[in-house]
Amino acid sequence: VNGIEIYSMKIDSKVTSRFAHNVITSRAVNRGNVHKEVFFDVELPKTAFITNFSMTIDGVTYPGTIKEKEVAKQQYEKAVSRGQTAGLVKASGRKTEKFTVSVNVAAASKVTFELTYEELLKRQFGKYEMFIKVKPKQLVKDFEIEVNIFEPQGITELEAEGTFITNDLQNIIKKTFSEKKGHVSFKPTLDQQRTCANCSQSVLDGDFILRYDVKRITPDNLQIVNGYFVHFFAPTNLPKLPKNVIFVIDISGSMSGREIEQTREALLKILDDIKEDDFFNFILFGSEVHTWKETLIKATPENLDEARKFVRGIDTEGMTNLHGGIMRGIDMLNAAHEGKLVPKRSASIIIMLTDGQPNVGVSNTQDIQAHVKKAIEGKYPLYNLGFGYGVDYSFLEKMALENKGVARRIYPDADAALQLQGFYDEVSNPMLMDVELNYPENEISDLTKNSFKHFYDGSEIVVAGRFIDNSQNSLSVDVRGEGANDALSYTTQQDAEQTAKAFQEQEYIFGDYIERLWAYLTIEQLLEKRIAATGEEKENLTAEALDLSLKYKFVTPLTSMVVTKPEDYNNQDGIADKPTEVLTTDLKNLLSKPRMCMVYAKLHFIVKLISIKLSSLLILTSKYCKFKIIDGDPHFIISVPQKEDAICFNINENPGAVLNLINDPVTGITVKGELIGDKRANSSAKIQNTYFGKLGIANKLLDLKLTVTPEKITVQNGNEKTGFTWLDSVTLQQAGLTLRINKKKNLVLSMGSGASFVVVLHQVWKKHPLHQDFLGLYTLESAKLSEQTHGLLGQFFHPIDFTILEIHPGSDPKKPDATMVVKNNELTVTRGWQKDYRSDPEHGVDIPCWFVHNNGAGLIDGVHTDYIVSSLF
Repeated sequence: VNGIEIYSMKIDSKVTSRFAHNVITSRAVNRGNVHKEVFFDVELPKTAFITNFSMTIDGVTYPGTIKEKEVAKQQYEKAVSRGQTAGLVKASGRKTEKFTVSVNVAAASKVTFELTYEELLKRQFGKYEMFIKVKPKQLVKDFEIEVNIFEPQGITELEAEGTFITNDLQNIIKKTFSEKKGHVSFKPTLDQQRTCANCSQSVLDGDFILRYDVKRITPDNLQIVNGYFVHFFAPTNLPKLPKNVIFVIDISGSMSGREIEQTREALLKILDDIKEDDFFNFILFGSEVHTWKETLIKATPENLDEARKFVRGIDTEGMTNLHGGIMRGIDMLNAAHEGKLVPKRSASIIIMLTDGQPNVGVSNTQDIQAHVKKAIEGKYPLYNLGFGYGVDYSFLEKMALENKGVARRIYPDADAALQLQGFYDEVSNPMLMDVELNYPENEISDLTKNSFKHFYDGSEIVVAGRFIDNSQNSLSVDVRGEGANDALSYTTQQDAEQTAKAFQEQEYIFGDYIERLWAYLTIEQLLEKRIAATGEEKENLTAEALDLSLKYKFVTPLTSMVVTKPEDYNNQDGIADKPTEVLTTDLKNLLSKPRMCMVYAKLHFIVKLISIKLSSLLILTSKYCKFKIIDGDPHFIISVPQKEDAICFNINENPGAVLNLINDPVTGITVKGELIGDKRANSSAKIQNTYFGKLGIANKLLDLKLTVTPEKITVQNGNEKTGFTWLDSVTLQQAGLTLRINKKKNLVLSMGSGASFVVVLHQVWKKHPLHQDFLGLYTLESAKLSEQTHGLLGQFFHPIDFTILEIHPGSDPKKPDATMVVKNNELTVTRGWQKDYRSDPEHGVDIPCWFVHNNGAGLIDGVHTDYIVSSLF
């Protein structure tokens, strides 16, 4: 591709006792006659830690070095501030992170990229799963995936499949396993990689997945190597515990449409799986809290039928009284246990689903966390499911972890119902409660988590630790838990000699694998504990996790890997970080559509929209800008693609002001917007919220005017006026004009040969004390606007460049200040975040940007008051 040939790509995985050590090696050559950029672009599982990376160019190796994140950032801060380095790792999907490195090399030069990452494979639904993303983007002469598995317990089954595997490719997957060893290889020839006989496109694009399980003669397995141990616990053939499950469901207005339909669909499937010994109930929260039944009830066939009718009738209303909903669920579960309404030997679970942020009743998230923790008192786990991107995920995660559960993001896609159901399936079969694995305190130090509220069928508990005496070679463990009929209690023993015997056949074991497994698990759990910790405890957890990350060379959220490159051809060094779930913005992705830019208005992010999904205000297509955004004040964001960065600013004006947004003297098209405020002023706010309450779109050459408010639409053609309301569904065609109104949703407008527009109606809850309905507008085909286009937005259709200097701490420790040089002006700017609603119209994605103060002074042409006009036309 483009003169660069990737002639070899090998993915080599070695799995020893569930711990996977993966090496991706890619070899490329510049076939061109000038220097060119070579890319190494791979996707890794989010659960993995990168441990090593190197580039070898014409025999010279450039290794990556792992450092404390802050040290790496300071070292390269100056280069970062000038846009000269690249963040190498970005979140790229539900399961993956993308690692991208590029390097400019001379003609005929060869480059070898080598990336190593490690992870502990988790057992789910009775199998360990290993996920490899395959996407070479071109035909590769020598392409191979090779996986070797060694399990001292013995392997019982091994599967390998790929989402891209055709019938022809199925036979190329070679898999064998016997006793303790498993082997999988996939090595398609060049012709087998083609999408068709003479095509140059590769069929290799998708997921390659391995699943396997091990023999379980005993409930657990202990392994001791070089002063470390790992203990795997997964008993089989236990009777299932009855469970008591409360579903706490957000039914606020923003869940309307597809989200609530998918929730109903998932709950109906879950009801099919609930066992007759189980107890359950539904709690719904909008502005008010509603319960299906006053107490938990048994899952008899009659009750399940009644529950199905109730679920089919669930609909949305109001805002988000999350605190009221979750507390009602906890109180109900507590009362059921105290009143002995549920069996003594039963596992209780709360599953909460929400798509937004609390804004009715107790809405301070720290208060909610404190109330929930006090009410649950560690008695049962809380599982929080965050639907989409508008949730405060860190709050949901902290609250779940504090209460022995986990948080999971539900992606707002077509399969959201399956995601919800899939999570329920993971926790639907508790086998044991209050599992404790106790090790002699005087023998073991640095033990990972060893007590677990529930053990679920098909999963596995893993505990690792370090011997105080490095030469100790035996261990005795007491295992306890509460089962469906009685308590489980036994002692298990192991010595290093038995482990060594079990490992005799292992040829490719990396000797310190148990030590690295222990380090991986310890870091993972320290980072998890750190989420809910504060103050000195958080500092200690951070220091410990950082120390281990550096010692074992893992790229974690506390470390970065600095990738150095040869100095010729303007190569710039890069930094590889570990993305976190809370901020998964891939800015490069958001900038990837070269002819699209966007502007929109929305309510302040805390406020939940009712009945109609929040959309964007303005999409403008141009040669130069990628996207622009207006927020509720309104806020503006201008992306600057060549910097992979963005600039943002606010316009603070009074309700009633009319802003000149787009003005094209050549096509005669103008777009102006009139601001409205809240129903009453917010006395505690220095700056009042404003939105667009009226839009005027005109084509002077055709003498056409369109006036849109949240109540009505008026079309004026010369002296003729035609009026419509948002309750109409009509299509109107006149000379030079096409107008289509979609009832209560949006209208589509085309005027002559100029740009087209889509106006979106945003309705809020009628009884909302503050907010009122407002409008949004998309501009399509704006390439049809001329280069003379100006206005508050139109001016940014032309290229803009800036430089950032002297990054230094600002008044907010999380938001540094800097000096920006733009349009020959030196401005003080602040690093901040704004929401981009393009990929998720309701909740948005956080976009980092440099905030220009004082109504964009120094950035916009003139001053903001220059754009205030007397009327819409």
